[in-house]
Amino acid sequence: MVFLSRIYFSKLKRASRKYLKEGFRDSLKVFVSGGTGGNGLPKFGGVGGQGGDVIAVGSDNVSLQDVFKRNKTKSYTAKAGNHSSHNFILGPPGESLKFEVPVGVTVITELGKKIGEVNEKGEELLLAKGGTGGNPKNGYLGTKGQAYPVIFDLKLIADVGLVGFPNAGKSTLLKAISHAKPKIASYPFTTVRPNVGIIQYKDFREISMADLPGLIEGAYANKGMGHKFLKHVERTKLLLLVVDINGFQLSPQYPHRSCLETVLLLNKELELYNKDLLEKPSMLVINKMDTENAHQKYSDVKDLLWNLTDAARQYPEEMRPENFLKFSEVMAISAKEKSDDVEAVKQRLRRMLDVLAQLEQDDSKIYDVYKDVRNNLTEKGPRLV
Repeated sequence: MVFLSRIYFSKLKRASRKYLKEGFRDSLKVFVSGGTGGNGLPKFGGVGGQGGDVIAVGSDNVSLQDVFKRNKTKSYTAKAGNHSSHNFILGPPGESLKFEVPVGVTVITELGKKIGEVNEKGEELLLAKGGTGGNPKNGYLGTKGQAYPVIFDLKLIADVGLVGFPNAGKSTLLKAISHAKPKIASYPFTTVRPNVGIIQYKDFREISMADLPGLIEGAYANKGMGHKFLKHVERTKLLLLVVDINGFQLSPQYPHRSCLETVLLLNKELELYNKDLLEKPSMLVINKMDTENAHQKYSDVKDLLWNLTDAARQYPEEMRPENFLKFSEVMAISAKEKSDDVEAVKQRLRRMLDVLAQLEQDDSKIYDVYKDVRNNLTEKGPRLV
């Protein structure tokens, strides 16, 4: 009996380790090698075939984990060009090697040189060029193709990116507003890898929303999830900051941060990582309004949330950003208890993205994103706060 129990539990242990290995992957290193050019034929002036290229093709249906699973060797080598012969004075070129990568991938070398990006389905990116076929200039000897390691760095592409400290209710909101099934619990850091949910509307409109691992103070310097989280914010169209009305405390040895302090610190972390992120359209959701004294706390800070510049003056310099987010909307909700609140957020996100799309279509117009989005939103109805 004891022997059978050992076998049973050993199987469970192996399954657990396998599960951990199959987690979210947003970086992958592979080796790419273009095919060698074929040799020429000096006697007849024959030219060898060009070596094949290695090409990455964008796809919506694969992840970097899929790329890893499909080729465990992590090596991609194109076919060599054919040699020139009596029958084929011009040697046929080698076959190029094409393989799928997820949309949103940036390809860099080990030395940090950027090769390019794949941002659309079907888009092709040349990773390694094949060698030149043998000809009079190279003594009729085919040359080797380009060969080096490259790194695929994935930055999620989503319409909306959820930003917030741990346990602010981002995963709860994502679950309520979309068909995603993120892990939800009463303790922080339940999200350890990005989740992407699709918000669906009755007219079949769809909006993608990314729930990303919670920030902590110092994330810009790669503390906590650090850059592993922040890099995914760069390719979202709209930032949705989610903040607990009761504030946040990472652990007893860290200071408790109020709701307003949390907003300022999130602003500062985004600025220190990449100040361009502050130019993105943004919306603020104050969550957990179902908790005790939540309405009084919100009433105390509501006006300050609309003007972070004035709000920051009462805090020490190390907490003050140099530049401030300008929210196109501030909403107080309970993502857990009130479905009407969730529906209001859902409709407001759609309206904001529609306004942004209209503004982007007018290339000749130089506009203030915050001002124009606010004006277009208020024209359609009252402010939701």
